[in-house]
Amino acid sequence: MNPTLRFSRLSFLRNGALFCTVLLSSSFATYPASLRSAPQAGEVRSPPVISVKSELVALPVSVTDVNGVFVAGLVSQNFQVYEDGRLQVITSFQQSDTPVTVGLIVDHSRSMGPKLSEVAAAVSAFAHSSNPLDEMFVVDFNDSVSVELMGGKPFSNDPQELSKAISSVHARGRTALYDAVAEGLLHLQLGHCQQKALIIVSDGGDNASQRTLAEVLALARRSEVLIYSIGLIGDGEEENPAALRRLSKATGGTAYFPDGTSTVTSLSARIARDLREQYVLGFVPDRRTRGDSFRKIQVRVAAPGHGRMHVRTRPGYTPEDANQPRPQAGKGAS
Repeated sequence: MNPTLRFSRLSFLRNGALFCTVLLSSSFATYPASLRSAPQAGEVRSPPVISVKSELVALPVSVTDVNGVFVAGLVSQNFQVYEDGRLQVITSFQQSDTPVTVGLIVDHSRSMGPKLSEVAAAVSAFAHSSNPLDEMFVVDFNDSVSVELMGGKPFSNDPQELSKAISSVHARGRTALYDAVAEGLLHLQLGHCQQKALIIVSDGGDNASQRTLAEVLALARRSEVLIYSIGLIGDGEEENPAALRRLSKATGGTAYFPDGTSTVTSLSARIARDLREQYVLGFVPDRRTRGDSFRKIQVRVAAPGHGRMHVRTRPGYTPEDANQPRPQAGKGAS
């Protein structure tokens, strides 16, 4: 055999063996220690667990007829979801009275003093109209913001505990509404229910927050939380119903303002009913739409025999930055 050819083959075998050894060692080193050790006699090993990050976007959708009555009985085939104009595949669908984690953001500033009886009535009506498995908490705010722990618990579904948490704070000081909403969004992360919501009871004014309305809107769009508002508006100079409308509309909720035909109590019950009467659509965003920029959402419904229908959901969302650490709940309270 030609010595040169023999040398080339030998080099190939040696280099190839070295390459395979390095590759195998490198791959082996990446395995957990529990998988690297050989199983003992009679030992049964479970297969390795593969974790996959879910990018599922959940969309609560309200569908009503021309009279404002919830349209029940729809199926996933009746819906089309578009993200930035691209049709998405609906991968999950639900319509039932599922439990909700709800934060009650209650204004205790000086301007709300004469309205606190209405505030208490709103919270009581909501608690009595809710699903017994709902998780609820109260965020009281004036100059400062505090999450009320009811009996040392982060959540409760007891109307008496919720009412006590509200009545324990007196109206005083200025208004830190935006900080309170941010704290509510933070505390919701401790909840166990898939669907989450905030209910703001306030006149919408803010003169004491460190955060701005734009910052809170950005947080809300990342959180996939529905925000409802009950605006108790009188003749105050610092009242701001427009802020309540913006917070609610940006998240797919609604802002209500009591008038001669509706009371705080009836509106609270209406919000509780609205949370129960929703479809929740889930989809995984198209791979072509990456990044953390705002994504517009449009939902269409087609159901023969139901006539004209009104669809309400959030206008879009901003994906959460996976590289940004989540803050610890409770640290935002002052």
